[in-house]
Amino acid sequence: MISTRILSTGKVRLSIVYAFFFTLFSFSTSLSAQNHPSDTTSSSVNTDAQIPGVENVEHKTEEGKFDPTAVIMEHIADSHYWHLWGNTSIPLPVILISDKGVDLFSSSKFNHGEDAYQGNHYTYKLIEDQVFAVDTTGVVDKEASSHVYDFSITKNVASTWISIIILLLIFTSVSSAYKKRVGKAPKGFQSLIEPIIMFVRDDIAIPNIGYKYAKFMPLLLTLFFFIWINNLLGLLPIFPGGANVTGNIFMTFLLSFIVLIVVNTSGNKYYWKHILLPDVPWWLYPIMIPVEIIGVVSKPFALMIRLYANISAGHIIVLSLISLIFIFKSIAIAPVSVAFVLFMDVLELLVGFLQAFIFTMLTALFIGTAVQEHH
Repeated sequence: MISTRILSTGKVRLSIVYAFFFTLFSFSTSLSAQNHPSDTTSSSVNTDAQIPGVENVEHKTEEGKFDPTAVIMEHIADSHYWHLWGNTSIPLPVILISDKGVDLFSSSKFNHGEDAYQGNHYTYKLIEDQVFAVDTTGVVDKEASSHVYDFSITKNVASTWISIIILLLIFTSVSSAYKKRVGKAPKGFQSLIEPIIMFVRDDIAIPNIGYKYAKFMPLLLTLFFFIWINNLLGLLPIFPGGANVTGNIFMTFLLSFIVLIVVNTSGNKYYWKHILLPDVPWWLYPIMIPVEIIGVVSKPFALMIRLYANISAGHIIVLSLISLIFIFKSIAIAPVSVAFVLFMDVLELLVGFLQAFIFTMLTALFIGTAVQEHH
């Protein structure tokens, strides 16, 4: 059967390894593009308005007042810590590359942003979870900060590694079971995973791609399981969950970029003829060709925004419902809030699967339009 051939050849495992390196590169690159001040004419003159987070400290209206927006954004954003409970968190490695060299240390040195850390080349401080170079007085050095690039292992990167390890364990164990039980009925964990593989094959790949589907099954399976596992991990409130990987626009951009590359490198001559020489009068070419080229880019762009928006919205709604308890400061609102949170969590289980299915199905559809033969 097709699932035996797919898993036993190891293509799925190879594609997961590729996803690992692409993901690491994506997050490292995205983290390096921080909001460092671009004005490098003076490193000693710094206004508070140019330093993230300073205005929030100076203009705090009431000490200890609950700010739901800050709490929600903190939970859905990436972080140099993996929060567990209360003030307990797991510090993660900080890797900074500057014009003077590399600094490697633990994020615990920042004491959750309270302290500055003297590295080998600069003094660093964590402000709104972004690393800046500061001077001896603790003021952000804009010129030095513009030369510091953050390639740290953040919570999203660590969570991505965990999901990749889970994928490798799933597919290696199932592949091994297929090799040992050739021609036999699936058993144990193999019997749990095979219906999902058959679902991706029969309901996603074959209807949208056609008889050339087998070539793209490793990619489709990797995308489906990677997105689904990360969606489920994001619903767990404690380690190893709690990260918002598929709700990070850099991750959804990476996945969509992979789809863009695969679709256009797999396109046959009819696909490119439809884009570059559409079947319209020649005098419409100046209009139709740019429209077709925009369509090539907009389709994966829609994939990126759809996954990012839906997953982020789910996290925001759940956190907003929990925040009602602290906003109203009443125990009476707790049962209502918790009931809605439980309902939303169950709904998010469905949404997590649906988003993995939709992303994979649209990927198969785009591939199908690129490889279909002319009739």
